[in-house]
This record gives sequence, C-alpha cells and structure tokens, in this order.
Amino acid sequence: MHSFTKPFIVLILCLSTVQRGSPDPADGPTAGLQTHGRPAVGPSGSVRRPATTARNLGATAGTSAATTGISAAIHGQADDIEGIAQPRRETIFSEGTRMAADVYAPKDPKTDKLPTIVMSHGWGGTAKALRPDAIVFARAGYLVVAFDYRGWGDSGSRLIAVGKPEAKDGKLVAEVKEVREVVDPIDQTTDILNAINWVAGDKQCDPDRIGIWGSSFSGGHVVYVAARDSRVKAFVSQVGAMDGRWVLSPQLRDVTFKTGTARARGQIEYPKPLEKFGTLTGAPILEKFVGYAPIEDIGRCEKCAKLFLIAENEELFDNKEHAILAHERAEGVKKLISIPNIKHYGIYNEARDRAQREAVAWFDEHLK
Repeated sequence: MHSFTKPFIVLILCLSTVQRGSPDPADGPTAGLQTHGRPAVGPSGSVRRPATTARNLGATAGTSAATTGISAAIHGQADDIEGIAQPRRETIFSEGTRMAADVYAPKDPKTDKLPTIVMSHGWGGTAKALRPDAIVFARAGYLVVAFDYRGWGDSGSRLIAVGKPEAKDGKLVAEVKEVREVVDPIDQTTDILNAINWVAGDKQCDPDRIGIWGSSFSGGHVVYVAARDSRVKAFVSQVGAMDGRWVLSPQLRDVTFKTGTARARGQIEYPKPLEKFGTLTGAPILEKFVGYAPIEDIGRCEKCAKLFLIAENEELFDNKEHAILAHERAEGVKKLISIPNIKHYGIYNEARDRAQREAVAWFDEHLK
C-alpha cells in the first residue's frame, strides 16, 4: 500500500527523516476554467478561478484530459530513445525530501562535460510528461534533468508531525501526515533551484553552461529561478504564466489571508491530494501565491538569455499581461516568438515540433 493513501503514517526519525516515494498521480490538469472579470467565490464558499489570473495558471505539458493528443504524443515517443543513452533514475534532495529525477544524455557525447538543461513541469503534472522533449534535447547534445516536485509523481512528500514527537530507545518517533499533490509555487521554485544544485555536481554537467526550461505554470517558474540563480545562463519559457497575485484580487484577498492565518494557527489542514481547483488538478496554497510574481523578477535576469514562446491565440490568459510584458521589461539578450494559429495546448500538439526546434536553437546559441 502506498503511503499517501493512508491519512497517517508512523515515521521514525534518527539523524534524518525517512521518506517514501509514491506513484504517479492521475495525469494533471485540463484547460483552465473560463470566467469573466476577477476571481470569484462560489456559492458554497469555494474559490472559482479568475479570468486574467486563474486562467493564467496554465497546465503542464502533456497532462490535460481535454487534450488527448498530448498523451498520445507522449506514449508514442516514450520508448524512442535512439541516439541517447539509457535514461537513469536519480534522487535529488530538496529541503530534506527526496525527489525522483530522470536524467538523459547523448549516447556518444562529444565532450566529457555537457551543456545542461533542467526541465520543470506545470500545474498538476509529472516528469513523465516531459520525456519527449527531454529526449529531443539529449539528442541535441545536452545533459537533461526532468524531475517530480516534492509531493508529486514518484517524489517523496513533505511531512507534518501530528502532535509532539516522542523519544523512544534513542530514536524520535512521530505520527505524521504527508502533504501531497498540492500546488505551492514557492516550494516548486525551490525544488528547481535544488535540482540545479544537484546537477551542478553531476560528472557530465558543465556548471558554466546550465539552462532551464518550463512550460505554462512553470513558464513563470523559470523567470523566478533565473532571477535568483546566476548559474542559469539561458531559459526557455513557453506559454508561460507570469503572475500569481490573482489571489489578492478584491474577491479573493480576504479569503487568501484568512486561509493563511487559519493554516498558521493550525485551524485548517492542507488540501487533500489531487483536489480539484476548477478544472485543474491540485489545489493551490493560496497564501503562497502572494509573493510569487515572476513578472516583477524579469528585471533581475539581465545576464540570462531569455526566450519566450507564446501561442498566438492563447485562450487561458492575456499574453500582453504575461510573456509579452515580461519580454518588454527584460534587459539583455531576449527573444519573443509567437507561434501562429495555435491556442495554449497547441504547443504540446501541432506546434510541439516547432517549439522543440526553437528551444534547441536557443540553447545551442547560448549554451554551446
């Protein structure tokens, strides 16, 4: 039985916390819930996603039930690893929790040290959805790391003690709860930073040539991370959402702060695993979105080469308030490409090859 299926587990703590992995959850979000105007609170007190901001949450590559073509593309390419080494499974520690990572590399690398790409998935997704793109990048000569955030996929969970731990036979024994399949942008960007820390120590990684790639919700994460880690020399943000402050809209401001207060005082728990938020999978930790605004971080990325890929007919948010605005504010090397005649999920379907080519060309120009 997998640990996350039980409300409580018993954990023995010695010098370090013992974590247990868990299986891939159900595939992630569908397209964003469409509303008009600002966020609204439903009749039962539940939060309905806003138009300009909750719509901008986006979703991960290949994880929408409404976009079956994405899943088909993933499964169609899943075993096509010609030209690359057998992917290896590794463990990354993020804030003491084990994260599952898949590492891809060219079969016959030209050098011992390779330019490196760290990939991150979007809202409600897992690393398995990134496999087709990771294979393309590895064939192009890159060391590639795709991982599951803490609490998602095969990664371990953050643990919360229930009551006070007790010392028994020289060990600390505690009853704990797992925090799984919730969406916390601060935790997720911390996980990306720790993935960079990990790969910088890999024998195949050239730590002076590290790039990051993110899509939809994580298309904003790459901006947030690049602003904080000078080792990131280039990023690709595709169909990215750039601002989490929709939680401070007039309709949600009180809900957000009251939720944070209640959680801090132990009056409410974390959402249940895989809880729905509109049509997205994984409930947001609302109070953690208050400080998440990649659009305000873009000015700190002047030494990083920045590529923004957008869908011309983006339906989940207004590009002018997200990638286009980020591109306008950005200093240094930057590029904005609008892929014609597609909507948000077209980047994972009919425009996937184009997006991969643009990403490889950008990384080739700035990491090789």
